This record gives sequence, structure tokens and C-alpha cells, in this order.
Amino acid sequence: MDSVLSSLMASSGEHESLIERAYTDAVEQVDEMDATRARVLDAAYEQFSRMGIQRSTMEDVARRAGVSRITVYRRFVTKDALVEHVVRREFRRYFDQFLIDIQQAETAADRVVLGFVSSLRAIRRNPLIGGLIATEPDLVVPSMISDGGRTVATVREFVAGQLRREQRAGTVADGLDIDHVAEMMVRISASFLAIPSRLVDLDDDEQLAALARRFLVPMLDPPPRRLDDP
Repeated sequence: MDSVLSSLMASSGEHESLIERAYTDAVEQVDEMDATRARVLDAAYEQFSRMGIQRSTMEDVARRAGVSRITVYRRFVTKDALVEHVVRREFRRYFDQFLIDIQQAETAADRVVLGFVSSLRAIRRNPLIGGLIATEPDLVVPSMISDGGRTVATVREFVAGQLRREQRAGTVADGLDIDHVAEMMVRISASFLAIPSRLVDLDDDEQLAALARRFLVPMLDPPPRRLDDP
């Protein structure tokens, strides 16, 4: 279990982490063409969500998918490989939903608020990923923070891309330090996911929206230039 969870976020050398691959899939709109593969992934997601990863076997997944155990192994050589693909697909769905949610907003500020709320809601309420964070925090949280910053960097790249789009559209200032603003927004969101809050009700969308409007939206305004600035 430890090796599976650590592989969700970790990457080394030229190998991308699962979140990085999910981000690429979302940006490039990669689609699953194999119907049987998708069926197995659906069954695995339901099995893992209901029974947990540790207590589930490849035979359980095959039974739930209505296929043979050999069929499952032909597409996913090991259980770890199956778990990785299921979790990767959930993060891909998160990125997809994020892009859908922010399209509903009329202003850049509204998109920041919607994005913050959508991110926390999508991950916390996901039966698989949210369940892992809730039930296995001692395993999941270290995997998020012990990868040399690759996970944060990947999500930051995603957020920064949205902010650059805003900048090109003229909805945020040209002088905005996009990379650092995106970094701060991602780290704030990640901290709420990793560490329970006794002050903020993370299940209250209105409270989260108010928090984002008060503390995240002001990041869109770059500080005024000082007279002695170069």
C-alpha cells in the first residue's frame, strides 16, 4: 500500500508522476479508446471506493467488471498498475471538472473563487481520493510532500496556465507575478487538503468562497511599484 500511495505523486528523472500524466491527459484531451479497459477501470474504482485498496483483489475487480481475471491482467499487469491508472483517471477528471467549473464565472476574481471551491470539493468528496485522505492520512500526506515539490509544481503549472490566459485576455494586470501567485494558491489549497482545519468548515462551499474572495482574490492585484524600483 505504501508503495502504491507514494507512486501517486512521486516522480524521478524523466518519469512523470501520476498527477503530471493526468494533467497532460486533461490538457491534450487524451481519451480511453479500449472499452474493456474502461470497464475494468470503472469496476476497480467502485471496488476500491467501497472496500478500500488493501482489501480488494484483482479477482474482486474482475468479478465486478464481469470479465475474467486474465482479461484484467492483460490490461494491468499488477494490482499496483491498476491502482495507479484508477487514481490517475480521477485526477484527470478533477482537472477536466475544474476547467468546466471556472467557465461559469464572469470575472477573473470569480474564476479564482470557483476554482478554489471546486478543487477542494472535487478532491474531498471523491469517494476514492477523498476517502484515502480521510482514512489513510499518514500514508497519503507524506506522499504529497516527499516528492521534491513535483506535485505542487505540476498543479502550479496548471493554475499558472489559467492565470496567463487571463493575462492575455486583459482580465488581470500585466505586472502580475503569475508563477508565485499560482504557487501560493496551490499551497494554500494543498494545506487545507492535507491538514484538517478547526477554523474553516471545508464542507461549506459558501465559507470557502468567502475565504477565497478575502485572501486569494487580492493576489490578482500586483503591489504598486515603488519609486526606487528599477
